[in-house]
This record gives sequence, C-alpha cells and structure tokens, in this order.
Amino acid sequence: MLSYRHAYHAGNHADVFKHLVLALLMQSLLKKEKPFFILDTHAGAGRYHLGSEMARKNREFASGIERLWEVANAPEAIGQYLDAVRTTNPGRELRWYPGSPRIFRHFLRPQDRLVLSELHPNEAREISREFAGDRQVRVEAADGYQTLKAQLPPKERRGLVHIDPAYELKDERRRVLEALADAHRRWATGIVAVWYPIQDRATADDFLRRLKKLGLPEVLVTEFCVMPEEAFRLTGSGMIIVNPPWQLDEQLRQVLPWLSTQLGVGGQNSWRVEGLVSGKTQG
Repeated sequence: MLSYRHAYHAGNHADVFKHLVLALLMQSLLKKEKPFFILDTHAGAGRYHLGSEMARKNREFASGIERLWEVANAPEAIGQYLDAVRTTNPGRELRWYPGSPRIFRHFLRPQDRLVLSELHPNEAREISREFAGDRQVRVEAADGYQTLKAQLPPKERRGLVHIDPAYELKDERRRVLEALADAHRRWATGIVAVWYPIQDRATADDFLRRLKKLGLPEVLVTEFCVMPEEAFRLTGSGMIIVNPPWQLDEQLRQVLPWLSTQLGVGGQNSWRVEGLVSGKTQG
C-alpha cells in the first residue's frame, strides 16, 4: 500500500491524454466570471523532474510529452495544454512535467480555489512545499476519498472534482465508483472527472458496465490507447466525465486523431468518445 510513485511515469502518454482533457475542462470553466472550486483527490507531488533517477529509469516521457514539446502547428487545444506545461519550464528546455495540481493552478483566476489531497507521506510533503504560501491552494495530507466527503458541497456552484488514484488496491475501482456517485450526490452541479488505466479490455469494460449501473444522468467516456493490448502493460487510459461541458465531445473528436498520430505506436492506436447513455461512439 502507498508504494506507487508517479515520478516513474511522469509525462507519459496517459499523462498527456489526462491533462489535455483537464485543460479542456478548465477552459470551459473560464467562460463565466463566477468563481469555481477544484478538488484533486489524489494530487501527487505537484511536478516531477524529468532528469530524476525515477523519471529516467523507463523514460516514459520520451514517448509522451517529449514528442509534443517542439511540435509545430499543434491544434489549439493541444497548445493550451502545452502552455500549462511550459509554465513549469521557463526557457525552451523540457526539464519538469507538471502533475494535475500544476495544470489546475495554471488556469486559476484570483476568485477561484484549489484543494489538493494526498495520502502518500513523501508526495504530501513535496506538494506542501510546492504550494507553500499560495493562498488560493490548500493542501490536505489525507485520504482523498475522505477529503471529498469533507469538502463537498463547496460554497461555489461551479467547479470540478478530479479522482485519479493509483489503482494499487484490489477494490480501488469499487471505491472510485462510490466516490464518483457520492460526489455527484453532494454537488449535482459540479463536474466529476475520473481517470482509469487500460491494461486489459475486459477489466476496463467491466468498470464501465458498473459505472452505467449508477444511473448518472450525463456521462461522457473517452479513451486513448497508443498500442494494442499487451499483458501487464499500460496500453492506454480513459476519462469519465460527469456533467461534461457543452461541446467537450466534439473538441475531443477533433483533437484525439491528431494526438493519436503523434503518440501512437505501429499504427494500431485507437481513441474513443462516447456518451454513456446515447452509446454514440467514434474512433
């Protein structure tokens, strides 16, 4: 328990996809002047040095963010995501990869709030240092599921809950679905975004079947896979969006083919955008 360290995987294809989706969600929240609230239940360390021993062990960033760093003529949505990454990298050299807390912080306005929860003691210390003195950011060294119960509903009517555990525990998917349903019950107007790994199709499909049984009114599912299924390997990942912003599905349909071309392996990559109730799929 608590053995997972994201620094080994920082900036890989799953990070790029997840943070692209989060950047699109943040852009949608910025369309109105009223303040919004963000809760990141499994925040991690905040940012990761790509020259560290952990990051360089498998160099997963080389087939992720490194392929996009100096690409020309990227779609606008990719450019907005890359702007958030560049904020953590003054100058032209790619040295740091921002975790979701830094992606969120990039988009905050003075009237907005961010709460970060992290249970791993080392990660909690790092993220506390990362945001020390930042009055718009509160860090909780606590279990993210408990923080969700304590923080919702917030005083703001608008905002986002991001649930992104390491999926280390056997019952993690059950806990994620319970937390998703609880978040929606406590804060019906908030967006809830859940990341999940894809290592085998059967597990991912079972997770989505259990999600559908929750009967939530508006759910968008999007997936991005860079290679065919391989045993014990992360070949892709997905995002579940409850209360998706208007036209998010169309934005993803426009940008994921481009991203697939940039990060796919051997031409067998795939992507998916589906309304869970309507069942409309593309990719």
